[in-house]
Amino acid sequence: MSDTATRRVGFVGLGRMGTAIAGRVLHGGHDLVAHNRTPGSAGAAELERGGARIAPSIAAACEGREIVITMLANDDALREVVLGPGGLREHLPAGTIHMTMGTHGVQTVIDLAAAHEAAGQVLVHAPVLGRPDVAAAGKLGIVTGGPAQALALAAPLFAVIGRRTFHAGPRPESATAIKLANNLMLGCAIEVMGEAFSLVRKFDVEPAIFNDVLVDGLFAGPAHQVYGRIIVEESYADVGFTAELGLKDANLALAAGDFARLPLPSVNAWRDRLLSAIAHGNGQLDWAVVAREQAQAGGLD
Repeated sequence: MSDTATRRVGFVGLGRMGTAIAGRVLHGGHDLVAHNRTPGSAGAAELERGGARIAPSIAAACEGREIVITMLANDDALREVVLGPGGLREHLPAGTIHMTMGTHGVQTVIDLAAAHEAAGQVLVHAPVLGRPDVAAAGKLGIVTGGPAQALALAAPLFAVIGRRTFHAGPRPESATAIKLANNLMLGCAIEVMGEAFSLVRKFDVEPAIFNDVLVDGLFAGPAHQVYGRIIVEESYADVGFTAELGLKDANLALAAGDFARLPLPSVNAWRDRLLSAIAHGNGQLDWAVVAREQAQAGGLD
């Protein structure tokens, strides 16, 4: 593997977040070959205009690469890309790093780490913290789990993708646990905000006034600022992360709790609101739409 600052990178998964992250890799001067499982994606066209090569297959995205990054929506997609016919395990050269940056389940990460190790490859799990606009600006938080040598090789990529890297330790699933814990706290915070906004609305308080109280006082962090604004403006169509993806993360958090024999009672309330939103046809809206579900449960429009 090269010890220079420029890396030969493959990238699989060009949705909103994947395209933004791949764009940062390209912006950092790295040699990028990208592949999307669905042909003709807008993300692929955007990256090609920026100088990336678009690979027709996973095999082509692996050829001559030091690191192949995946940003995929769920565990089924990741398992197919890695373990399916023509997948990463089949085509990654020995010693190559597979760095998955999506949010995935503990068992899936453990299984894939073992599969890569058996093939002489290395898995690094590096899930990210932030919305696609944050990714495009290179301001993501990155949580990393994996062997120290692999993380050192990936360091130039972390430098252009994120504002800070948090090292969870040598086990890839440790990064999984941090990402799931972060998302369950954020999801539960949004659900609680929905309850709070609904309560004050019952007393004829303008939501914007209550939001000012929140973000000027104890809840001045970015999570409350961003999602408080979305709830006040009801701008749920301005999607950073869908309710469907939120439900996936809630289920992954509960599965991690089952794996560790740990109860997570708050997650069940959050998951129920997400299920309600999806049942009402709002699965592709921003996951903050759980606040609307709470309002409607209380008889508010």
